[in-house]
Amino acid sequence: MYSTQLRAFHAVASHGGFTKAANRLGLTQPAVSDHVRKLEQRFDVQLFHRHKRTVFPTELGVRLLEITRRQFELEDEAIELLQESQALRAGNLKIALGAPFHIVEVIAAFQAEYPGVQISLTQGNSNEVLTQLLEYGADIGELGEAPDDERLLVMPLRADRMVAFVRKDHKWAKRKKITLTELSQETLVLREPGSATRRITEQELDRLKIKPPLVLNVEGREASREAVAAGLGVGIVSEPEFGHDERLTSIELSDGKAVMTESIVCLKERANLRIIKAFLDVARAHLRSP
Repeated sequence: MYSTQLRAFHAVASHGGFTKAANRLGLTQPAVSDHVRKLEQRFDVQLFHRHKRTVFPTELGVRLLEITRRQFELEDEAIELLQESQALRAGNLKIALGAPFHIVEVIAAFQAEYPGVQISLTQGNSNEVLTQLLEYGADIGELGEAPDDERLLVMPLRADRMVAFVRKDHKWAKRKKITLTELSQETLVLREPGSATRRITEQELDRLKIKPPLVLNVEGREASREAVAAGLGVGIVSEPEFGHDERLTSIELSDGKAVMTESIVCLKERANLRIIKAFLDVARAHLRSP
């Protein structure tokens, strides 16, 4: 009886607004507003705080959202079960990426096998990717240093050493190796809290009881690269993430022990949804291939 109204509520709460919910549901914005208003009036409750163009759930709305998430996840599983005998010719797969170059070959292999599936990609640091997974904003995540969390299914992709990088005209640019102690004598460019790169770097500095005199905090991988290229300091990154930049050069950390482990991650409760299972199967086959 209330399925349409609950679905409208769920879409608004999940996507942060009536217009986005309407686009998602294929309805008009007034129709979505009407469904939610009728649900609130029927039970004499307020499910959203509305202020100009800002919409966010009330305390009751947050609690209801947890229930509707489970409700529509079960509905998705029921539909997947009914479609089990059909080929995967359509659908949408949302992938949240920490470092896209680690997983692009898997995505390409999946798209070659299932060309009808629409893939959407977002990018953020490790905390942002994890948040998208836990809040059902992404189906698959690519994470550096995935947390030990019983809610997650984790498939390791690779493990890479950490390296320092400096400008090509830096006094250390010709060196093959350097220690973290030496590196910490200059301004250290660190990514934002929530970044796996930053977390590993800080763990290594703590292990060696090193406290850099100066730290420059930047937001994102590209900002870190640009800061070092501008001569604002020296950086640390996993070896594949360094890639190629004619302005920069990488240096091996001779006393560094840490590695960055990149993994494909999804929620265990969603791992058997057909589209997610198909992606994981392609990933496993890709990782086994030489």
